[in-house]
Amino acid sequence: MGEAKKAVLLPLSEERRRHQRVKVILTGRFMREDRREYPCQTINMSPGGAALATDSPPRVGEHVVAYIDHLGRIEGRCSRVFEGGFAMTVAATLRRRDKIADQLTWLANRNILGLPEDRRHKRFELRNPRTTLTLPDGSTIECRVIDVSLSGAAVAAKVKLPLGSPVTLGRTPARVVRHLETGFALEFSRLQNPETLEHDLGGA
Repeated sequence: MGEAKKAVLLPLSEERRRHQRVKVILTGRFMREDRREYPCQTINMSPGGAALATDSPPRVGEHVVAYIDHLGRIEGRCSRVFEGGFAMTVAATLRRRDKIADQLTWLANRNILGLPEDRRHKRFELRNPRTTLTLPDGSTIECRVIDVSLSGAAVAAKVKLPLGSPVTLGRTPARVVRHLETGFALEFSRLQNPETLEHDLGGA
């Protein structure tokens, strides 16, 4: 058993990393073409595709946008439906696929090495939710963090920004991925460190 723990996945050739499926259990949600959202959980994933467990699978060929804890936003099309879930392709640039490969390798290595869980990043509230948001034009506004995970945050603000807009929440770069009734959801540009998250999101 001790020897098995040494079989860390680092680093595969770049080409193999882009196709290797990794068994990871991550929670998230996905949006179908009718804009309705449903909860899901990953079964396995590679930089080019994912198998997701859900009670509400899309149709084969339907466009899907998923938001997965730790990984952020992925999109593609449903390639097949099976009992309890579906498989989807992941449409992404080469750079984005390499980033996903890095994240999957990191997550898989944590499991092999028996490192502590990241707590699956249930969303939680900050002790001080008031902070500042720096907009694409460099101006800043006050906002309130509704809740946050290591991969993103829901923010209440008086402005509406286009999807994809780059912003900085406190000191943390992010982009707008979804509109909410009172603001918008942000995806951080990288997975955050739980030790410094509260500090990095602060407005001071």
